[in-house]
Amino acid sequence: MKVDVFNLKGEKTDSIELPEEIFGAKVNVDLMHQAYQRQMANARLGTHNTKRRGEVRGGGAKPWKQKGTGRARRGSMINAQSVGGGRIHTPKPRDYSQLMPRKMRRAALRSALTVVANGEKLIMLDSIEMKEAKTAELAKALKNLTGNKRALVLVPDKSEKSENLIKSGRNLAEAKLLQANYLNIRDLLSFEKVIIPLASLDVIKAYLG
Repeated sequence: MKVDVFNLKGEKTDSIELPEEIFGAKVNVDLMHQAYQRQMANARLGTHNTKRRGEVRGGGAKPWKQKGTGRARRGSMINAQSVGGGRIHTPKPRDYSQLMPRKMRRAALRSALTVVANGEKLIMLDSIEMKEAKTAELAKALKNLTGNKRALVLVPDKSEKSENLIKSGRNLAEAKLLQANYLNIRDLLSFEKVIIPLASLDVIKAYLG
């Protein structure tokens, strides 16, 4: 697949051939769904907690005698039907994380990148370095490239060259800057445009090619 390469002004500077094994892979929707579900499950903290009958304070004395009151018999005030009593079958802290083989995770990423490329959501950049950290300049550059669409920008690495870029993108509401080696299925499918500089493409090819 051949795509155009742009600069930060939105001008075409070149065209390149994308690697077929990454951007022309067979799309496996079920695998992408499994990878997405795994990522969302792994993001859950699982810290929810409720008190059960054995953890509620009180309940030592029988509230009233067994017979002769006309009321239903009751042995404790901490059972589930009482106000302030313990709960039944309610959440406890647990680990929601799911396992998925690395080959399957990477195959899901290839499928997602193929969907992005086929859906004309992919924008290739020659370079995205910034001389100083200025959010307004980066916002203007992204508008030249995407209009007003939400964009995922893949940063090659977290080096000194990328420091100004990362600082400039922290406060952008319609864009997210992500290191290329942290590419994930949720971000790929959540944004309207995916911006990949040539340096980030090299990083992706290193582990998905």
